[in-house]
Formats: sequence, structure tokens, C-alpha cells
Amino acid sequence: MRKLENSELERKSIEDFKKSEKTPLILVLDDVRSLHNIGSVFRTADAFLIEKIYLCGITATPPNKEIHKTALGATETVSWEHNENVLDTITKLKQDGIITMAIEQVENAVFLQNFEVKKGQKYALVFGNEVHGVAQEAVALCDGCIEIPQLGTKHSLNISVSAGIVVWDLFQKMNFKS
Repeated sequence: MRKLENSELERKSIEDFKKSEKTPLILVLDDVRSLHNIGSVFRTADAFLIEKIYLCGITATPPNKEIHKTALGATETVSWEHNENVLDTITKLKQDGIITMAIEQVENAVFLQNFEVKKGQKYALVFGNEVHGVAQEAVALCDGCIEIPQLGTKHSLNISVSAGIVVWDLFQKMNFKS
């Protein structure tokens, strides 16, 4: 095996990215404190052609040098919007017919491996604060919750890691399952 050069990877231009059909996923980040986490989520969103990111509450917005360190330009490709109130954002998404799912450990959550995507349906995934998770009010407003099963002594993952896991899982279910 030979490692591929960047020139061999057939990367999209910013313009081609913006014109591309997007994966019907929207990410909602509420009160995310870490600028590196925000940048990492942008980079994941770029990798999987995510439709949009909503940055809510205290979540910082581009342009920002610290976000850029991990986003590596993805803030220029992925559509984003800042909304002060996550509850208003979730309400609007639901009014637009988008299924909203909090990524959180709650009673009766659906484990990620058991979550089934519906063909043609758009989903919004709500991720919360690094310490407190998704606010209870937001959990209550969402259509449901997805939990990432964890077997070790720690029962939490970094938000950017959680986003990567859930986005990949839903992306592959939308695109590669028969």
C-alpha cells in the first residue's frame, strides 16, 4: 500500500462543496465552550457534506482563530447560523418537519446502533455543553434521544468525538445500507 498524496484525493473546491447535494443532517451545538470542539465539529460536518450547523447560546462563532485551528477551513464551506436560544432553534426545526434528536443519556433513549433512519427524512442532532450535556428543556422538546453505548468507567465522550460517531453512523445508514 502507498499513502495517497493530497493531490490524489479529489477534494472539492469550496464552490463545488456549496453546490453539492447535502446529507440531510443538521447539527445543533448548544453552549459548547471549547473552541477546538466547535472547530472539530465543523471539520466533521465538511467531511460528510452536512447541511448546516446551528451554534446556540454561548457557543462561539467563526471567524475565530481557535476554531480555525481544528476546522482547517471548514467554516468557509459548511453553512452555519448563530441563534441565542436553542429552544427556539429546535422549535423552528420541528416546524420545518425536521426530526430533532438530542444526543444524550436519558430514560428510554434509543441506542445508536438501533436508531433507524427514514429514507428522505431530515434530522437535526442536538449536542450540549461539555459538562452538563443537552439541557433538560431541550431534551424534552426534541422528538427523541439517541445514546452512544459506552462500556468503560467513564460515561461521557468529548462532544466532537460524539458528533463524529453519530454523524458517521447516520451517514452510513443513509448512504450505504440497502
